[in-house]
Amino acid sequence: MDERVDHYNTPNFIDLDPISIPHRFSKLQDVEISAFWVAMLSWGQRVTIINKANELMNLMDNAPYDFIINHTDSDLKHVLKFKHRTFQPTDTLYFIDFFKRHYQQYNSLESAFRFDQFEVKEALKNFHEYFFSSENAPKRTRKHVATPLRQSSCKRLNMFLRWMVRKDNNGVDFGHWTSLSPSQLMIPLDIHVYNVARELKLLRRSKADWTSVVELTNALKKFDPDDPVKYDFALFSIGVEKRDPKSL
Repeated sequence: MDERVDHYNTPNFIDLDPISIPHRFSKLQDVEISAFWVAMLSWGQRVTIINKANELMNLMDNAPYDFIINHTDSDLKHVLKFKHRTFQPTDTLYFIDFFKRHYQQYNSLESAFRFDQFEVKEALKNFHEYFFSSENAPKRTRKHVATPLRQSSCKRLNMFLRWMVRKDNNGVDFGHWTSLSPSQLMIPLDIHVYNVARELKLLRRSKADWTSVVELTNALKKFDPDDPVKYDFALFSIGVEKRDPKSL
């Protein structure tokens, strides 16, 4: 497992992964917006996710923070072209609305999670409530931002948190956020990680839900209590290689 982490937790990993999109930016807010949005769009093949994320960034003039704060109604017409699987223009408009409301009050998206008051599970519940606190929040958009309140594994949110919180000298994850420790992160449980963890007897639960996230994260803490989620690199890569040895 440690060898796998060392092999994939390198700058060479970036270009083939959706994390390459926020790596295009240096401004904190651009990184946060692009990372969050890309994470929420991350289902399906990685090449497709990257292509669609690039399309979205181009529609926002490759300056997502500036676009969100300063867009006009005419500008919004352009981004309504964007679709990715079940993510539709209504969802795009609401994401933009949320980000504008948030950044008009706060400098960073980190404050939306309130990690200074809550552990990850409660923070994700509260973030979901905050994200959809507007009376104009479309019901259909709720499926794109998960919550452990419904026993969801919250894979995409946990991946986003890994990107923003983990920090080492390898240059993949950003480590911009400091109100949460890497030791508190939860494993992003996608189908690859789930299947490999079951095969390795790291996970016995037969359902990929929040309880499984807790079980697997606790198992990984036995290997490294300070940084258990680094094993996402190992579990994910093994799973993808088993499906398609040429994909990594």
